[in-house]
Amino acid sequence: MAVRGLGCPVRFSLTAGHRGDAPQAAPLIEGLAADVVMADTAYDSDHLRQKIAEKGALAVIPNNPSRALKHPLDAHHYAQRHLVECCFSRLKQFRRVATRFEKTARNYLAIITLAAIVLWLR
Repeated sequence: MAVRGLGCPVRFSLTAGHRGDAPQAAPLIEGLAADVVMADTAYDSDHLRQKIAEKGALAVIPNNPSRALKHPLDAHHYAQRHLVECCFSRLKQFRRVATRFEKTARNYLAIITLAAIVLWLR
């Protein structure tokens, strides 16, 4: 999920549970204007960092412990990453999102879209 500065969802994709996080990130940020792109350790990949640099943005991603070449981390910017977690929390306040009543991925994505619209309208 891509989130704007105030914690409102901008773009999201629904994937299978066994799919990795980092491969999904590049399509999510493609075409979005950003000065800073924040993510957690699961998104620490050279490919994603390169995509962020091509956008002219600062990558604020903690290093994976197994990484040989460590990248600097701006702790001040990383402290603002809680806005993404707050967005997930607000989406899960919608019962149908949290419990996944919908049987098909298409319907579940529609429910998430409706919940995101409600968050934008608040």
